[in-house]
Amino acid sequence: MNQPRLRSDCRHLTIAVALLAITLWPRSGVAAEESTTLAIPAINLGFIARYVAEDEGFWKQQGLDVKIQHIQGIGSMNAVISGSVDFSMSSGPSITRANARGQKLVALATGIDESDEYIVIRKEIADAAHFDPHGTLAERGRILQGKTIATGGAGAIPDVVLKVVQKIAGVPRDSVTTTPMQPPEFMAAFDRKSIDGFVSGPPFTQEALIAGTGVLVSNAAAGEPKEYSPVSSALLLAKASFCPAHRSICVKMVHGVVEAAQFIHDHPQETLAILKKNFGQYDDKVLEASYEALKAMTPVPPVTTPKSLENADDMNIAAGFMTSADKLKDYAALVDNEFVK
Repeated sequence: MNQPRLRSDCRHLTIAVALLAITLWPRSGVAAEESTTLAIPAINLGFIARYVAEDEGFWKQQGLDVKIQHIQGIGSMNAVISGSVDFSMSSGPSITRANARGQKLVALATGIDESDEYIVIRKEIADAAHFDPHGTLAERGRILQGKTIATGGAGAIPDVVLKVVQKIAGVPRDSVTTTPMQPPEFMAAFDRKSIDGFVSGPPFTQEALIAGTGVLVSNAAAGEPKEYSPVSSALLLAKASFCPAHRSICVKMVHGVVEAAQFIHDHPQETLAILKKNFGQYDDKVLEASYEALKAMTPVPPVTTPKSLENADDMNIAAGFMTSADKLKDYAALVDNEFVK
């Protein structure tokens, strides 16, 4: 008597199980989500590729969940070396110095192909010194003598650029007082006149220039110091052993940076909207000037060249962070452009 009901129940159960299996089974063409970590050494627009990739969903669309960690200065690269994060966006001088010391890192994509670090001095100091903004970098750099300059951290790229310009200008290393600060700390100190200048990138440099409170000593957008141009910055790097073991993550991570670089060039208004979303406290003119500077320094595609890393090594030597004997023999060994293509 109950046989038809039993058959009906079994049929319904079979359909339910099949529907559940369809729901749980990965859909064709949709990658299973993976996760990774990315360390950023400073909060500034030099890492524009990160903001674009994140806000436009370039990583998410590929099934990659990227957790961002802000770790000041050289600490971001050290986090990769220690294995506490997978990737960092660091600088050419950082990666070459690490490899010279036996820490095997690999460059995967260059977000910015200049240092993106400008040296700014307070305008009243420049005026009092009859500073010539059209002089050679060696002439302009002499104004640094005896000054207190904020940098992002000892040994980080702002500190490297400062010491390189000092050497070009013949300003003794110890005659400039450097103080590690992060924005908005150094901008507040600059306004209070408790520091004489700072080394940083957009939007902080553009803010001081447009407000008329700062004067450029060294101009990154013009490729200064030119002896070391191009040089990799916002450089996506990982341990040399990471990508062979996590190929899928590296493919997705780098592809997001590639898409971001193209987007920056092709979609100015949309990119400006992203800048405003993340740095909305800054005037539109500041963000527009920052965007134009960054676009000019963003390579498409964001490949890394051995020359951009050799220039970074030469900067380390000029800054006194390495000796000529430490210089690497083969910079191509530090580059993996496979995922950029």
